[in-house]
Amino acid sequence: MRALVTGASQGIGRAVALGLARAGFTVAVVARGARLLDDLVDEITGEGGRAVATAFDVTDYAAVAAGVHALELELGGLDLLVQAAGRIEDREVPPWEADPAQVKAVLDTNVLGAFHVARAVLPGMVARGSGRVVDLSSGSASKDSGRYAAYGASKAALFRLGGAIAAAGAEHGLSAFELSPGVVRTAMSTSMSQHADRTEWTDPEAVVEMVLAIASGRLDAWSGRFLRVGVDTPEALLAVQDRLDPAARRLVVAPYGPEDPLG
Repeated sequence: MRALVTGASQGIGRAVALGLARAGFTVAVVARGARLLDDLVDEITGEGGRAVATAFDVTDYAAVAAGVHALELELGGLDLLVQAAGRIEDREVPPWEADPAQVKAVLDTNVLGAFHVARAVLPGMVARGSGRVVDLSSGSASKDSGRYAAYGASKAALFRLGGAIAAAGAEHGLSAFELSPGVVRTAMSTSMSQHADRTEWTDPEAVVEMVLAIASGRLDAWSGRFLRVGVDTPEALLAVQDRLDPAARRLVVAPYGPEDPLG
């Protein structure tokens, strides 16, 4: 099995890349900085795994397309894409006080960047008739908040993009999942004032466990849906997946009642 992990030089992306390699995956790791990627490849190969690295900025489609093409040539294709590249605003303010430049940077990375990578990777998966996409999502995608509006908007947009991949890709053997990792102790999460007093953090190994369960195909019934590490486990999801409501864990507008014409 061959996986590509974006945002792999640090944080959750790095933990997922290491976990996949330790589980036997050949891992292609991507981020903007080559030095940290080289360190990660050295660690994986030092443990007996196989990894290759390509540095590019996900907001630059030409660079993404060239980088993904080179990785596919080297690995012979990709079976799993984990989109962990992401950013958040520097300040926790209401939308009307947000810095437009920061809002654009967040949307460019979290939405346009994810689209760029998907656009480069998915044609190969379609041609081979199989593939899985895991988007690192957030609770901000599923509920309104007065804080970090650009980040929340970006994760909701990513959810809709993942849903489109799941819907259009089903007949081609593709699945897509929106996976909220809980609150892992990373440079991003510790910079957020809402976590300033937090003492309990999600174990990144629990994120790896969920990604591996998705990669195995056992959770394909959850394609197009929202999963949350720390609340969900692979076993709990497996136990209920044969009786899922069509709208369960999807990004939908709920009707106001049985008489609602949108219902």
